Amino acid sequence: MNPEDLPPATPAEAPPEAHTGLMARFRNYFLTGLVVAGPIAITFYLTWWFVTWVDGLVRPFVPIAYRPETYLPFGLPGSGLIIAVVALTLLGFLTANLIGRTLVDLGERLLGRIPAVRAIYRGVKQVFETLFSGQGSSFRRVGLVEFPSPGMWSIVLISQAPSVEISNRLPSQDEHISVFLPCAPNPTTGFFFYVPRSKILEIEMSAEDAATLIMSCGVVQPGADPQKKIAALAATANAARIANEANAATLQPAKVE
Repeated sequence: MNPEDLPPATPAEAPPEAHTGLMARFRNYFLTGLVVAGPIAITFYLTWWFVTWVDGLVRPFVPIAYRPETYLPFGLPGSGLIIAVVALTLLGFLTANLIGRTLVDLGERLLGRIPAVRAIYRGVKQVFETLFSGQGSSFRRVGLVEFPSPGMWSIVLISQAPSVEISNRLPSQDEHISVFLPCAPNPTTGFFFYVPRSKILEIEMSAEDAATLIMSCGVVQPGADPQKKIAALAATANAARIANEANAATLQPAKVE
């Protein structure tokens, strides 16, 4: 057979394992970068949204002559938030003295004379006093309740004991306590109910860790260090790269001399 009759030689194609290893490395590196940059981006976005939201609420009450953009060629984000903090601090200072308390009592008596507004104001005031006074224990303890069926446990935030009127109407003679069961992945919605204290398994977990666990649907477990997670993910990506390279080297056909 003449050499001219032979088909032209084609360059050897790369084995498919090499492409698979490249895509695996790309995916692992992309996920590592997403884990690092995602929380930072979301934190900055939420912070920026809150600052601009407060600025939008406060700016209409500030005279034009006192606005920073009147004297600057650009707007100053956060000026409304600073004004709101100073105004609330000044209001708290004035309320702490005798004249301030007298004015507050007068305003509360006026609101108490309006039937529709009275219930709303009292309820909202009690919630704010409980959450921001630093003295209450509502929603600072976390427990487990057997819900929605036996053998299934849900995380609840423990609140206060029911009032005397409600306790007297409960059919069981056991001591009850009110709990809030947040829904995943939005912990601001959920179920509120009374449950016997003996049916609650209180656990050593903060309310923040419980909210994180609920929002992540169990992906982020409490007590885990984010830096260790990033390091573990990077180590996994590196190990996958080394394994793919080793597999590619093993499966590559040997050259025949």
